[in-house]
Amino acid sequence: MATVILVRHGRTTANASGLLAGRAPGISLDQIGRDQAAVTGDRLAPVPLVGVVSSPLERCQQTAQLILDRQDGSPYSPIEPALTECDYGQWQGRKLSDLATEDLWQVVQSQPSAAVFPGGESMAAMQARSVAAIRRHDAAFEAEHGPESVWVAVSHGDVIKSILADALGMHLDLFQRISVDPASVSIVRYGSPRPTVVATNTVAGDLSWLSRAVPSGDAPVGGGAGHTTP
Repeated sequence: MATVILVRHGRTTANASGLLAGRAPGISLDQIGRDQAAVTGDRLAPVPLVGVVSSPLERCQQTAQLILDRQDGSPYSPIEPALTECDYGQWQGRKLSDLATEDLWQVVQSQPSAAVFPGGESMAAMQARSVAAIRRHDAAFEAEHGPESVWVAVSHGDVIKSILADALGMHLDLFQRISVDPASVSIVRYGSPRPTVVATNTVAGDLSWLSRAVPSGDAPVGGGAGHTTP
């Protein structure tokens, strides 16, 4: 099975000011976000990536480039529209503190599968299109490069949380139990019996072991020996 590394974009000017950026153009990484993405690029530098797939939004493309800049080779780096941010409709560009007073906020918190943003999309639709895109790219990379291949998908917080919820076999209504911080790394392998979630929301630590990993479709009884680091 191939390995997909889910990377959230680094911190943005909107994140820092408490705005829901959504799909608004011109939302860039701030200096902290650039530093965060550079650290993620450094963590992934020892791993020969076969692809770095990005959401079309600027903040994700900036993060993807900081990862690509630290690769020895030239991984395939397409833009994937299905990994774009949720369409928050009329919520886009508003302060999170104001949105928290609206009735829909509680639906998003407790029953996101029923949440439909006014003038935008539902969270269920967001999950369906992003999971389908991840599985499609994963199958293509494995078919071309083999089961040891490792690739990156750079996307957004709610999108990655919904992908992880699917991989964990969790209902979308439970996805708010998952945290995905700026520039964090989460790791999933889509095996034939089931997906395996290797890591979630990591912001530090050695990842060079991914270049030596030999994935197995079976879960080790008792937990196994884990990976080794230099």
